[in-house]
Amino acid sequence: MSGHNVWTHKGTFLLAAVGSAVGLGNLWRFPYLTGENGGGAFILVYALTIFAVGIPILIAEIMLGRTSRQSPIMGMRHLTKTHGTSRAWETIGWLGAASAFLILSFYSVIAGWAIHYTWLMLTGSLVGADAQTISTGFDALLVAPGLMTLYHTLFIAASALIVGMGIHKGIESGLRIMMPALFVILLVVLAYGVVNGDIGAAASFLFTFNIADLSLEGWLQAMGQSFFTLSLGMGAIMAYGAYMPSDVSLTRTAFAVAIVDTAVAMVAGLAIFALVFGAGLETGQGPGLMFVTLPLAFAEMPFGALVGGVFFILVLGAAISSSISLIEPVAAFLVERFDMTRPQAVAVMVIAAWAMGLLTVVSFNIWAEGTIFHSLFGRSAFEFIELLTNIFMPVGGLLIALFAGWALTQSEVMKELGSSVTWFKFWRFLVRFVAPAAVAFVFLRTIPQVDGYLIPTLGALLIIGAFAASQRWLKKPRQIT
Repeated sequence: MSGHNVWTHKGTFLLAAVGSAVGLGNLWRFPYLTGENGGGAFILVYALTIFAVGIPILIAEIMLGRTSRQSPIMGMRHLTKTHGTSRAWETIGWLGAASAFLILSFYSVIAGWAIHYTWLMLTGSLVGADAQTISTGFDALLVAPGLMTLYHTLFIAASALIVGMGIHKGIESGLRIMMPALFVILLVVLAYGVVNGDIGAAASFLFTFNIADLSLEGWLQAMGQSFFTLSLGMGAIMAYGAYMPSDVSLTRTAFAVAIVDTAVAMVAGLAIFALVFGAGLETGQGPGLMFVTLPLAFAEMPFGALVGGVFFILVLGAAISSSISLIEPVAAFLVERFDMTRPQAVAVMVIAAWAMGLLTVVSFNIWAEGTIFHSLFGRSAFEFIELLTNIFMPVGGLLIALFAGWALTQSEVMKELGSSVTWFKFWRFLVRFVAPAAVAFVFLRTIPQVDGYLIPTLGALLIIGAFAASQRWLKKPRQIT
């Protein structure tokens, strides 16, 4: 069983959790949100919410994994039995596994685009290209399902190879090489931005404290980012936590993960926007920033092709470190539940996710409009799958907080935290009341409406059900030590 494995080195969980947390969102979403929502004011709200919401749930999810020493699904089954709670709490494991599977299916497709741009950069194909040429090139990629499928296949196969090699030879060895290399590359790109871009404009965009630009929507985005950036509620942290040595501090590790993840996003933002402003281009976020604006900036700068190629290797590395964490929760479950070998389990997970990913591929071309998804939900298959993950992850995180806060005994939690009574009481207050309320609020406030109130109503029912489940558990007679 996967529970028999423990990371060889104490610092590996930190690398693994940071690898899971640092992904495309750090590079193309967080810096833009910061700049557009008051800079330093946004960072302050983000820091407060990551402390009050993100870190408490992160500690809780690691704790559930380390306590059970099994995959999220089997681990929650074990914990419900040993704590005499309702089997309904197993939903935590299933929601995490479902989220990981769905995210991997479309994440692999989008990350595959970086393969295309790494090749274009390193071969010098974009040197001197103008905005129209680069924009047209990106549009041409989106309408080429065969090419996108090829990149999707290559990316998910590379991720599968790492996980299939095992906990130690595959994931641990890969992360110990990959993560330091990514940090070095990020610093190289930052140095290039300082020399050839406008680092002053980038720093002003990201860090100027402007509370007037921080709207309620900005607050909500900061709160949402504090949850989603740490990979909470998708099983990865719980799966990695199962391999975490018992003598490693949960609290210090959780704070370190949050700090490193935020630092990477800030450094990436400085590097990216230094190049954008240095080239006199407009700021943006998402694929447009990564695959149109940045290639244009590199095309106009000295040694841009080489540094651009290195940058997209960074993008690929960040994406792979996240994707291997998405494979692990389901693969570990298949090993434990069906006694598969690890290569067999990884193959089953990846082939299924690859097939699901084809829906995302065709959502940009063949099925761009007029499908059953557009008729029922007003969006493409890719957008619908993404919407499901935006429901499953917060509900899963909410349940994790409630289970850790209410179902686990005080003595067991204190043993796992290994910290002072004051911190234990403070963490328990946050994970019982503050974090669940914040996640529920952000979730219900920001979730898009589909066919009137279909999705908000579904979300509300899930939130109510989560609280009802916790209250039902509280009424069961059992001794709290």
